[in-house]
Amino acid sequence: MSKKSVVVILLVIASLALMMAPVAAQEPVTITWFVGMGTGTSDQQIEAENQVVADFNAAHPEINLEINIAPSFETAVDTISTLIAAGTPPDIVGPVGVGGSNRYEWLDLKPLIDASGYDLSGFDPELLKLYETNNGGYSAIPFAIYPSVMYFSRDLFDEAGLNYPPQTFDTPYVMPDGTEVPWNYETVAEVAKILTVDANGADATMDDFDPENIVQFGLNFQWARIRLMWSDIQPESTYYDWETGQASLPDSWREATHWLWNGIWTDHFIPNRTYAVSDAFGAGSDNVFQTGKIAMAIVPLWYTCCIGDSVGNFEWDFAVVPQSLDGEYHVAMDADTFRITEGSLHPEEAFTVISYLLDEAVPLLAPTYGAFPARANYQQAWIDSQSERYDWGVNWQVAIDSIPYVNPAGAHHESNLPNWSQVYDREYALQTLMEGDTGATMDVDAELDTFIADVQQITEQQ
Repeated sequence: MSKKSVVVILLVIASLALMMAPVAAQEPVTITWFVGMGTGTSDQQIEAENQVVADFNAAHPEINLEINIAPSFETAVDTISTLIAAGTPPDIVGPVGVGGSNRYEWLDLKPLIDASGYDLSGFDPELLKLYETNNGGYSAIPFAIYPSVMYFSRDLFDEAGLNYPPQTFDTPYVMPDGTEVPWNYETVAEVAKILTVDANGADATMDDFDPENIVQFGLNFQWARIRLMWSDIQPESTYYDWETGQASLPDSWREATHWLWNGIWTDHFIPNRTYAVSDAFGAGSDNVFQTGKIAMAIVPLWYTCCIGDSVGNFEWDFAVVPQSLDGEYHVAMDADTFRITEGSLHPEEAFTVISYLLDEAVPLLAPTYGAFPARANYQQAWIDSQSERYDWGVNWQVAIDSIPYVNPAGAHHESNLPNWSQVYDREYALQTLMEGDTGATMDVDAELDTFIADVQQITEQQ
């Protein structure tokens, strides 16, 4: 045998040996899931989240999912900011709402959606618009949604002999004299005045009504900040122009502020701050509708979390929100989801985790979060669980029917603008002034002029 043949045989043997040698197992990629920018920090929720992590890791040996839970929102903000500054951001953050997400930059999911063939057909198309970016991408995919609805007290409507508010869209309201009128904020004001009653039994439509001794109110926007109330009455996308850097107060929001002020101080069908925190109503918590002394409350669906004491006290139900000032239906919606940080070192693996959280993990996470699932195939299970708690036949279909009317990203009541947190605080200062005792004598237009000038100044700060 020639020397060349021997060399060839040895090379073949060596190659076969390498092929037959055991291959070292590849280390799994670690993905960190950060919780604390919203719900998810109670003992029960942590137990569910840990189970989700265990289930995911068992099914995905190539990924090691780790969870980091902050004890408070403030701690979460500090921790994430520190990690981002150090170049070691968490891969996934959530659940986090629209407002909470404004503090950070997030990965555009559109390329990952396209590359993986991720199926978006399980979501209402209008929900996807909530997370559309200016460049046609997606900052997130829907997880939990909370459309605004009108909670109303059947008991108080029955006592007043009034027809219930409409529970389907494009249905008129039938007034006491039998006339049919559009279900809009003008109608709501008229009905709310009838349902606002003083200690002597006079309602707010009567000459002898005593606004200093009100025992029942017609309406509130439960726990709403003023920008949410503005967006309920008329959503707008012109609050801040990113191209020009100009903040402006839409005329409809000025009109909405006058409507709210009149409801509090002239027609008295909305409780002022003193009433809202009194022992008779909010008892310091401002949870006014739960007392059974408010006939109507416009609030996102998450309020079902906080109305438990109503059980055995009074029966409430859902109606559709009123038509906005433009005569159309618009539904303001709070929403929580999971996002991938822009600096994630492993975006593909993080997207695999996100996909799991938005689907397989929903039956475990949604109940513990009190979350109405964005995926239609999981919604009935949530409704069934709520019906066990509130067993008097609540019309949950109202929430489902409200989804197609959701405000898009640009008109969302927590849409971003520069120095969002400081603007948020300035909005609350305006609201506090309007609802407080000095609000009775405030010059609404002058205060709004000062407000938008302050917002402009805040957005210009470096």
